[in-house]
Amino acid sequence: MTTQAHRPLRRTSSLAVTPAVVAHRGASGYLPEHTLAAYRAAIALGADDIELDLVSTRDGVLLARHEPELSHTTDVAEHPGLAHLRTTKVVNGVEVTGWFAGDLTLEQVRRLRARERLAELRPRSAAHDGLHPVPTFDEVLAMVAEESAARGRSIGLMVELKDPAWSAAEGLSLVEPLVADLRRHGLDHARSRVTVMSFEPTVLQALARLLRVPLVQLLGGLDRRPADLVALGDPRTFADLASPEGLAAIERYADGVGARHSLVARDVAGRMVASDLVRDAHREWLTVHVWTLRAEASYLPAPFRGQEAHGDLAGYSSLLLDLGVDGLITDHPDLVVAARDTHVGGAAPVRVAA
Repeated sequence: MTTQAHRPLRRTSSLAVTPAVVAHRGASGYLPEHTLAAYRAAIALGADDIELDLVSTRDGVLLARHEPELSHTTDVAEHPGLAHLRTTKVVNGVEVTGWFAGDLTLEQVRRLRARERLAELRPRSAAHDGLHPVPTFDEVLAMVAEESAARGRSIGLMVELKDPAWSAAEGLSLVEPLVADLRRHGLDHARSRVTVMSFEPTVLQALARLLRVPLVQLLGGLDRRPADLVALGDPRTFADLASPEGLAAIERYADGVGARHSLVARDVAGRMVASDLVRDAHREWLTVHVWTLRAEASYLPAPFRGQEAHGDLAGYSSLLLDLGVDGLITDHPDLVVAARDTHVGGAAPVRVAA
């Protein structure tokens, strides 16, 4: 299934020789996210890089979790000895109740086991609930080194700092332990295959003075504002950051942007319409990674959904590659690797409105 439009695609060249396939939280379409098992599965499925999010424990150890609150992705609620740590906090303006990584020590986190976030949508993954511990960043770095050596290929890491301004306000900076972990593993250099990402410009600007690895500014919904800018009283939105002027400013501290896929190509009445984001970013020599590509039809644009539970992820990936993206971040790395390899091998372009 491909998307036809009234005009042929104006193909845009990627800055990457071969655009990267990045496994979002590991092979999270198949196994509970942010587990060593999910990361290893993604590598076995051919992912070039794995993406992970970092939060901090009370004793300053970085964990691979998507958000500071742990009840959606672990069995923390089933541990009576941790019941007293359930609390309510305001995270970036939203009231959240649960168990927060910053209130648990590493020893307490060691008791937890991961569980599938989307259990109804992904029952095969949910069958693995309770089997896998919560890994530290240090353990992930060690695992990636082992897998790279065993497979004879360098596996990259795209690391997102989660809510760094909020975490710092809680007394838990993510910057110092990140820098320490990377340096301890000898990874603070431009060829280390580690990239650090955040939605918050201020933490990236600080890291630009501390690290030599590439940095990526993440872009969310255009009408939303980065949490750190909200706290600073800065009125800029992600639309401002994604503008030509905003991208020129990003280039001063970062090496790329990571955009929601709908910011590159969006469905308008059943017709895919391309934006200028990739072209504008490439003019500043900023790479563009898109997130998050999922096979489930409900997560795909309408022209790629079809009638089955899973839609045409390969077709949508090919469209984004035709638009010149430099990386695709996905829950289903095997499907996107196959689409990327076919595309690089010379498949016909998908049609899309410019």
